Amino acid sequence: MQLAATTQWLDDVKFDAHGLIPAIAQDRETGRILMVAWMNREALLLTAERQQGVYFSRSRQKIWHKGESSGHTQDVHEVRLDCDGDVIVLQITQKGGIACHTGRESCFYRVLTPEGWQIVDAVKKDPEAIYGSAAQHDHSHADKAAVNETIDVLAQLGRIVQERKNADPSSSYVASLYHKGLNKILEKVGEEALETVLAAKDASETDTQDLIYETADLWFHAIVMLGQFNVQPQAVLDELSRRFDLSGLVEKASREQ
Repeated sequence: MQLAATTQWLDDVKFDAHGLIPAIAQDRETGRILMVAWMNREALLLTAERQQGVYFSRSRQKIWHKGESSGHTQDVHEVRLDCDGDVIVLQITQKGGIACHTGRESCFYRVLTPEGWQIVDAVKKDPEAIYGSAAQHDHSHADKAAVNETIDVLAQLGRIVQERKNADPSSSYVASLYHKGLNKILEKVGEEALETVLAAKDASETDTQDLIYETADLWFHAIVMLGQFNVQPQAVLDELSRRFDLSGLVEKASREQ
């Protein structure tokens, strides 16, 4: 990307009343939208000069260099301005393949379905491993929904399982399990539990993909099992929450009594 000899080009940019303009970061190779942030005049100039993604944090009221905390910087290959002059699009290469503070490739990881918002992108890296438990994330547009997304996924899965109980068994795997009855469902839970154990035995600290995959299968079939009795995953989460302040030995003894 060749930078103009002067900064006169900045005069064509229509910043809003707060001196800001939205900037869309798009993967240069795939065209996927990775994130949206804000720039002021200084951030846009620094982005062009450094050929790196530099933004303005509205919450902290300061310039931030994308990746300054995470190491996931952005190489900027091209800066585009829309016809009205009030939106910037960056053609970038995302270092580390992670643009979102949730540890995903893109901030746009939820898709609207008839059942509501469905998370369709996996977490590539635990955010705590990226930022630390107390670190401030890069994104000023982070929202509270991301904090509870794990619970949302389980709740949504529970709803979908219930909705598919009476579907056509020939078109729905979940419906086919319910059609075959409880024994078949329990057989699958046992089968997935064994595969999870075997994956754990073969796993290492640097290779856990099979373990994650098999655990996901186990959780899924356990939710199908709960659905046989119209039990939502939240009931299990509530029970786990109840045990937070209990000694494991005390809790086990209370069940035996």
